[in-house]
Formats: sequence, structure tokens, C-alpha cells
Amino acid sequence: MAKDANPAELTDAPPKKSKKLLIIIAAVVLLLAALAVAAVLLLKSSPSDDEEADEEVAEESVKKSAKKKDKGEPPVFVSLDTFTVNLAPENGEQYLQVIISVELDSADSQAQFTAMMPRIRNNVTLLLSSKKASELQPKEGKENLAKEIAAEINAAINPPVRNKRGEMVAPDGPVMSVLFTSFIIQ
Repeated sequence: MAKDANPAELTDAPPKKSKKLLIIIAAVVLLLAALAVAAVLLLKSSPSDDEEADEEVAEESVKKSAKKKDKGEPPVFVSLDTFTVNLAPENGEQYLQVIISVELDSADSQAQFTAMMPRIRNNVTLLLSSKKASELQPKEGKENLAKEIAAEINAAINPPVRNKRGEMVAPDGPVMSVLFTSFIIQ
């Protein structure tokens, strides 16, 4: 009779654990689906939002430049120490000695400009030493160099930032122009 009891026990209803496991798996799948939908909705940004942000940045820079012009303040000029660098090799060793004056947008910018002077001098020195004498001889070469120096100084003071599209955008800097007070290539 002991043998008869064992088969009867085996024919009982299946264990209740399988229903609990099925419910837990269904709940996890639903939770993961809900998280996926939430992540897609949060990460999705419409192109119009990016365009609006870019337009806002452009409007802010126009407003800043308009405010600077409306103040009627006289320009602020800062003279930098002499730069003497070896030019990129072309026809033997050539040197460039240049003295630069920088026009700033306001007197308030002068403190920020002075605070960043080591970085500014480094960036300008690296830029100057990458040039060839033949690039700098014509007037256009000097004008392009002045624009590049202004961009380097502005980038040193206000580093570029990423916009919503992931593009690097250089904010406006305090340097309005770069003027050469001495320019010698030897």
C-alpha cells in the first residue's frame, strides 16, 4: 500500500510556483517596456527645439553687441609683450618678431583678459610658430593672421561649448580686433 500512495501523490495538481513565476516574468517585461518608452520620449528632441536654441544664442550675441555699441564707450586697447618665434621651416631658419595690440569690447573685459594672459600667450605663440614666412608676407596673410589671433584669444577666454546638436559653438569673446604695431620677419 505504500507503493500505491506514492503514485497518488505524484498525480496531484502541479505546484503553484509556476503561476507566481509567470506573473513575475510578465511584470518585469511590462516594466522594461515602460522604461524603454519613457527613455525614448525623454531622449527624443524635436529639430524645432534645436533650431529655437540656436536662434536664442544668435539673438543673445546680437543683443550683446548692440549693448556694447549703444554704450558709446571708447575702445579699450591692451598691448601684449613682444612675440619672437621660429617660423615653420621653408627656406632655412626664419624668425618672426611681432608686437600686438588687442582691441577689447569694454573695460570690464580687461580684467578677464589679463587673468587669462598665460593661456593667451601660449596659444598665440603656437599659432605664430606654425606659420610660414611666405604666408605672412602679403597683406592678406597679415589680415588672416590677425583674424586667427583674435579667434585664438577669444577661444582662450571663452572656450567653445557644445550645442544641443553636439556641434562645437564658439561664444562671442571680448576681442574686437588685433592690430600689429610691429611686424618683422627675418
